[in-house]
Amino acid sequence: MSLRSAVLPIAIAIVAPAAAHTAPLTPAQTALVAKARASGATDLTTRPAPGGGITLVGKLEGDQFAIAVPAGWKGDGLVYAHGYSTPGTPVAVSEDPVGASTGGGLMRFAYEDGVAVGHSAYDKDGLGVETGTLNTKRLRDFLVKLGARRVYATGDSMGGGIVVTLLETYPGAFAGGLARCGVVASWKTLLGQLYDMRAAYNVLTAGTPYALPGEKDIRRSALSTTPPAGSAMDAKTYGWTQLTRIATPVLALFDAAKKNPGGREARILRQVAAIGGFDVDPGSIAFPLVTVALGADDMAATAGGLPYGNIGKVYATDTMTPAEAAAFNRDVQRITASPAAIAYMTRWHEASGRIADPLLTMHNSIDSLVPYAQETTLSAAVKKAGRTNLLAAYAVPPLSAPLPVGGVEAYTHCGFTPAQSKAAWTALHNWVDTKQRPAVDAVK
Repeated sequence: MSLRSAVLPIAIAIVAPAAAHTAPLTPAQTALVAKARASGATDLTTRPAPGGGITLVGKLEGDQFAIAVPAGWKGDGLVYAHGYSTPGTPVAVSEDPVGASTGGGLMRFAYEDGVAVGHSAYDKDGLGVETGTLNTKRLRDFLVKLGARRVYATGDSMGGGIVVTLLETYPGAFAGGLARCGVVASWKTLLGQLYDMRAAYNVLTAGTPYALPGEKDIRRSALSTTPPAGSAMDAKTYGWTQLTRIATPVLALFDAAKKNPGGREARILRQVAAIGGFDVDPGSIAFPLVTVALGADDMAATAGGLPYGNIGKVYATDTMTPAEAAAFNRDVQRITASPAAIAYMTRWHEASGRIADPLLTMHNSIDSLVPYAQETTLSAAVKKAGRTNLLAAYAVPPLSAPLPVGGVEAYTHCGFTPAQSKAAWTALHNWVDTKQRPAVDAVK
């Protein structure tokens, strides 16, 4: 779900394998490795971790994992749920869970506090709330077998939503959760926004140089992310090429609108953003369109049918004249949702608000892919469930950065500073330790 992980840090970071462990293991580490094997870890290797700790890399029921255990470990653990990855992306996670690529450095802060940290690969790429929830819970249980007494959960974007799913599904299993920039309230809502935005973009750019390439039917992906037979490109390079093909006309539309702010192109952008519920910003238009244009096939396959429908929906915004709205409603593609897919997306996941453990959320007030409205909806659900004392929600200012395609400045997704990440982890950790809810300015 990214133009590149440096700009949109929810994509899985694929790194070269770390060096094998060369220092002798301590007796405690030797016992830990033996316990890991006895607890179901296979293909296990060990590598050094900072400060004399140990990293275990292996597989649980066939899925890769990596955990780093600090020297003198006292029994706290933190598991990380990564975000959405574009279909075709390798599922392996970094073999260094303490590195900057995991959680934007948040895992390093926890590790420095004496906490064992780790993350697990999912069974599939693309939309993976179900597999992400099950595999992250499995890693939590593995840590408990290794000696963890308290385990926290954290995650970004789709992973942030997975944190909420974990707390609602397994009450009492986690000491607390930290959800950042997450789809914390409703995947049905977000997918509806993405499908609407693509449908709107198709209608409003038809016959222009700014139309998206490939398949126009919004029920299908516009382009495949799987290299064709005989292609010299690997999956990562090919996926990047297809992503660039989607983003290029969108950014060209922004360039034309910038040159003529009162012209047709600027009007198209305002209307597309209004239909989707996003800001008029290059990232806030490109990121959602890239996600749904490359992921529609996977979304439908995962949900067991089309997870959104707009039959009978009347589109109207203050960016359109009555005549424009009438033409739009006549021309926009109408699609029918699958009841089975809607049920699936409700289960994986629409928040009930019935959390049983402390949950801290952090979200940019403007996010280019997961609107802040996810937070307000979650807060309302938690309040309705009578669990407000278990939620501490923090809005932080938006962050802008140059896009890797075109280099234009745009709002980021999950744009947090190291100081904000450390403050969020510290606030949650102290909350669980002291039983005192964090201050309203604990994260800013």
